[in-house]
Amino acid sequence: MTTQSHFREERTVSTNNTRTRALGAIAVGAVAVGVLAGCSGGATGTSTDGSAGGTYTFWDPYPQYDASSDWAKVIDKCAADAGVTIERTGFDTSDLTSKALLAGQQGDSPDILLIDNPAVSTLVEAGIITSTDENNLQVGDVAENILGASVVDGKTYGVPIGANTLALYYNPTVLSAAGVDPSSIKDWSTLNAAIEKVVASGKKGITFSGIGTEEGSFQFLPWFWGAGADLTELDSTQAASAVQLWTDWVQKGWAPNSVINNTQTTSWQEFETGDFGFAENGTWQKAGAAKAGYEVIPIPAAKGGAAPAPTGGEFLTLPVQKDAGRYAASAKIVECLTSTANVVGTDNTLNYIAATPEAQKEQLAQDPTLEPWVEAVNAAKARTGDNLGTKYPVISEQLWTAVQNSLTGAQSPQDALKAAQQAASSK
Repeated sequence: MTTQSHFREERTVSTNNTRTRALGAIAVGAVAVGVLAGCSGGATGTSTDGSAGGTYTFWDPYPQYDASSDWAKVIDKCAADAGVTIERTGFDTSDLTSKALLAGQQGDSPDILLIDNPAVSTLVEAGIITSTDENNLQVGDVAENILGASVVDGKTYGVPIGANTLALYYNPTVLSAAGVDPSSIKDWSTLNAAIEKVVASGKKGITFSGIGTEEGSFQFLPWFWGAGADLTELDSTQAASAVQLWTDWVQKGWAPNSVINNTQTTSWQEFETGDFGFAENGTWQKAGAAKAGYEVIPIPAAKGGAAPAPTGGEFLTLPVQKDAGRYAASAKIVECLTSTANVVGTDNTLNYIAATPEAQKEQLAQDPTLEPWVEAVNAAKARTGDNLGTKYPVISEQLWTAVQNSLTGAQSPQDALKAAQQAASSK
């Protein structure tokens, strides 16, 4: 199987204001019409304990994988082990959340829904998916920081299939010519020193995605969190130091002006020219990076150590069903899909890092070069964690707006963040 474009760029709750408002309206509408215990699964022929066969429905964000793919085959095998058959439908990630919300509203939810992690809280608020207390899904030894994307008000609503995140790629040829030892990069001070040397050698310093969408927030969060800032206090001194870091890079010419409009794809294309020392990008680029000879280190926190980067990836969830007996077979399928024996192959295909220590160990045994990515994922955070849930899209929009205003010189970091906090608090 081939990793497709929707694994290259993070598809979050929204990549623009319109989608955020649309999903929010759908969620509110779903709650208003009482999308709770009245939903039905739309499948037939099952017993109350889920053990006597029947057809179960499965929705995922992988339309590029047809019935002959390894992904479809492992689903069919897990369904057969549970004594049922599966009708699987793949939707584009950008459409799946709205389709899931509408299906719940109409009482026609799938039995199993694999959904992008920031959307979990949206579906929880709409009353569309069940908690692990209700459906008996086992989270086992899933890393707490990865699981956090599915925790709302102390309850867990899904099981991650894996995670991706961000790190710093570097060009060894460029760094060597500039006299930079990548192992010396431990914090912001040593990173700045390395970038300065690269620029002094005649090359370009660093590129990233600072675009005014969720991608921009996604790429900024490691620096924001790495400074010790909190999403509930956008105007803190720690937050200002992170915005100042990026702004200084642009103003000094260490990062190109194009970062203001760069997506994660266009910033990677800049890095692929071979002119840059560093690029912030994600796990999904690691195969191409390996072919080009690029290497990777975790993004450093301001005072040292790996900065928490945001997690990407999907969660297996069980939407509300009229017949609660259906959860038993669905849970068996999810348990099978997330077992180490099956999930390692899936995560390798998707360029994800597994969500459990056991599966990560197996990945590393197969490919020791994944070590920096395992470290980055284990230091990562869920964007909707800290019980932010559906507050996150509002906060994120104000954050990326503040970053844009500082990068373009429209406002100082402090003024931009002060306005961002005021706007986020008023919504």
